[in-house]
Parts: sequence; structure tokens; C-alpha cells
Amino acid sequence: MAHLSTLDYWVIAGYFLLTAIIGFSATRKSASSDELFLAGRSLGPIAVGVSLFASNISSDTLVGLPGAAYSTGISAANYEWMAGVVLIFTAIFVMPVLLRAKVSTMPELMERRFDSRLRKYLSVITLFLSIVLDTAGTLYAGGLIVTTFLPMFDLWSVCITIAAFTAVYTACGGLRAVVYTDVMQGVVLLAGAACLSFIVFGKFDYSWSNVVAQVSPEKLSLIRPLDDPGVPWLGLITGVPIVGFYYWTMNQYVIQRVLGARDVETAGRGAVIAATLKLLPIFLMTIPGAMASVLLPGLEHPDQVFPAMVSNFTPAGVTGLILAGLIAALMSTVSATLNSAATLVTLDFVRPKKPHLSPTQLAWTGRLVTLVIAMIAALWAPMIQHFSGLWAYLQQVFAFVASPLVAVFLMGLWVKRLGASAALRGLACGHALSAVLFVLRETEVITLHFTIMGGVLCVATALLTTFWMWKLGAADGPDADGQEILADARPGLTHIPKDVAVGIALVLVLTAVILVVLR
Repeated sequence: MAHLSTLDYWVIAGYFLLTAIIGFSATRKSASSDELFLAGRSLGPIAVGVSLFASNISSDTLVGLPGAAYSTGISAANYEWMAGVVLIFTAIFVMPVLLRAKVSTMPELMERRFDSRLRKYLSVITLFLSIVLDTAGTLYAGGLIVTTFLPMFDLWSVCITIAAFTAVYTACGGLRAVVYTDVMQGVVLLAGAACLSFIVFGKFDYSWSNVVAQVSPEKLSLIRPLDDPGVPWLGLITGVPIVGFYYWTMNQYVIQRVLGARDVETAGRGAVIAATLKLLPIFLMTIPGAMASVLLPGLEHPDQVFPAMVSNFTPAGVTGLILAGLIAALMSTVSATLNSAATLVTLDFVRPKKPHLSPTQLAWTGRLVTLVIAMIAALWAPMIQHFSGLWAYLQQVFAFVASPLVAVFLMGLWVKRLGASAALRGLACGHALSAVLFVLRETEVITLHFTIMGGVLCVATALLTTFWMWKLGAADGPDADGQEILADARPGLTHIPKDVAVGIALVLVLTAVILVVLR
């Protein structure tokens, strides 16, 4: 059984105190809805970049990535380096559109391009994914770790307690509190993960040749054959970029940091910072998980790998730091998802129904929504233990739900003739096909890997949308707002600063080196 020392408790308590101070210090600036949801559109590049990274690398990642590497190998890290490539693509082709349009949510952009039906459609889907995947998955993973070291508590009470604490400072401080705490949490997270990675590597005498000699070769390879259960090569070039594009471009809780940037160049710099940081999980999370397959053989469930490594290998104090890093990651993502979900409900549903509400009234509505959503996610989180594994639970649902959304979103930016009705019908048909294929795959009628399914669904939705565009004809074309969005969707930043261009080149070169070494 895992135990914590007095020093570990002091480290964790110190983290909570510092988080509370930073989080609640932002409340004095949260009088309006624009401040609460977008930090007054004043965030700098470091805040944007580190917050993007910290909100993404959460307890579900710390538990899911080592677990996936333990069972199927480091190919799970393909989601991580691909995120850097997607962020660069987004910085060049999508962020300028978002910042020039000055929207508050991604569904608002869909309304500007199409109509209110597409806005509400995307809002509902995003809220569903935010609650049952992002928030609940993060709470479940964090609760799993906490109950390992503090077995006197049960999973339900831990999830509710963490959700409540995070919801209170998020509701009070808004996006500014989220981002400020993200910067601190990102540092703690990286420090804790680096310590554990260093300790585990030490079990192999700090020799990569010893790792290669003892760990199965297939578990140290990023590019895997077509029948690989982790990430086959065809899924890597089809489904993984599509899921990544949704996550880093259309997912409200992620892109909200970009919407809070002070200008396009700031957003681009933040994206490069986040893309660089996304290369670290390969070394800090997946490779240690693969090494654990030798050090800790025979674990009943892959989600047990991370807590097992911490409890077996880390000394007093370091255990507290790593757990503080875990809690940092957990609260970073939960605060982000809660703030974004409250933004969607308040701005996409409440404000259109009650346009007379003042900015202050909208802010208080958002705070109440934050608390309610936190409790819903906390109640669902323990149910995830009944699924086959956290990483599979997250990635499979994203692949089936997000792929049709990506197809219609990209067509909306780059296909001038696409109108609202054709886009809505194409999207609905795409999701209907997703539901059918999901059932067929779960019943093993179809055995195609879910990453490949994501690529198939994206292409199929694009074809279905094209059919409806031809069927409905020119009468379904975009209105004036839609034409304006299309005009803004020209390739590239209006001017790519030299430091951003250098950063992009550096990320791409480092990614290529990693792929060559770990192919």
C-alpha cells in the first residue's frame, strides 16, 4: 500500500495554498463577462502558451499515457508530437480568422459563418464532450491517484471535493485565474514528471542501450504496422491529425486561451511555445510507461502504472512534489473545462434568450453554471472505472464525435458555396454514420482501428456535405457575415514575426529528429 510522509503532506498543502492565493487574487478583475470568460483579451504569449500546455496535460494524460505505453508501447505519444504540428497549422491558418472576427466562442464563429442552428449544434456537442470526457476523465484519473495514496477516501468524495475547490476559484476569477494558475501548475507538472522520469531511467543505470536491450522493441517504436492495437501508421496520418485539429482548434476550453490573446502575433507566439512543450510528454510520460513494463510486470490494469511508479520508486518529498504536479494538472484542466463550459452556456444559450442582461449579470450567471457543471462531471467521473481504460475511453469518443465536426468546419472556411442548410445536414448525416460505425465496432462486426475510423468519417462527412451543397444549390449560399469570415480565411498570418517563424522551424526539426530516432 502507498504511503505519504509528513514532508509529502506539507508539499501538497503548500501547493493548494499557493493555488488559492493566485486564483482568488484574480477575482478583483472579474466584474464583466468579457473579463470572466476571455481575461479582457489581454493575455501575453507566455500565458497563452503555457496555459495551452498545462490545460491539456492533465491527470488523465499522466495516467493514460504511461498506461497506454505500458500495454501497447510509446505509439500513444503520436498524439503529443502531432499536437505541435496541428498547433503550427492552426497558428498560420485559423488563429488569424478567430482573432480578426473577435468572437468569444467557437460556436459563435459557426453562427457568423452559417447561422444560429450550427452555433447551437456545436455548443451542445462541445458541452457534452467537455463534461463527460475532459472534466469527468480528469477528475476520475486524479481521484484514482489520490485514493491510491489516501485509501481512507473513496473515489466519489475525492472527485466531488476537487471539483468543488476548482469550481469556486474558477467561478470567482474566470479565465484570468485559470491562466495565472496554469502557468504555476505547468511548472510544477513538468518538475514532478521530470523527477519521476529521471528516477525510472535510473533503474536502467541511465543507459538508453539498457532500455533498448530490456524493453520489447515494439514498445519503443512510434511508427507501428497496420494491425497495431495502439496507433497504426494509417491511423497516424488520418485520424490522429483530425482529432488533434478538433482538440486544439475547435475545443472551446483550449481555444479560449487563444481568444483571450491580445493580438494575432501574441496568439502565434503562444502556439509555438505550446507546440514546443508538447514534445516533452514523449520523454516524461510515455517512455517511462514503456520502461515500467519491465520494472512492474503483471499489473491488472494499465491505469495503475503511474501510481505504481510513484509509490514504488519515489522518496519522501519527491512523492509529494509529483502528487502536487498531478493535482496541478488535474485542476488546470478542470478549471479550463469549467470556464469554457460556462462560457458556452452563458453566451450561446442564456444571452440570446435574455439579451437584456448586463455584463455583470452574465458574469454571475456564468459563475452559477460553473458550479453546476462541476457537480455533474464529478458525479459521472467514477463511472469511467467501468470502461476498459481511460486513454481508450477518451480517444475513441473523440475520434467518432469530432471527425464530422472537423470536416464541416474546414469546408466552412475554405468552400465559398457551402451554405448553412447543407452544412447542418452534412454534419447530422456524419454523426448518424458515426453512431452506426461505433456500434458496429463495439460489437466487432467491424474491426477497423478507431483512428482509421476517424479519417473515414471525416472524408465521408465531407462527401455528404458536398452532396447536400449540390442538392440545395445556390439558394443556400452564405450571407454577408459568412462572406466576411470567408474573406478572412486567407492563408497565413498577415505578417509572421521572425521569432515565430524560427520557433515553427525549430519545432518541425525537433519533431523530425524524434520520428527518425524512435521510428
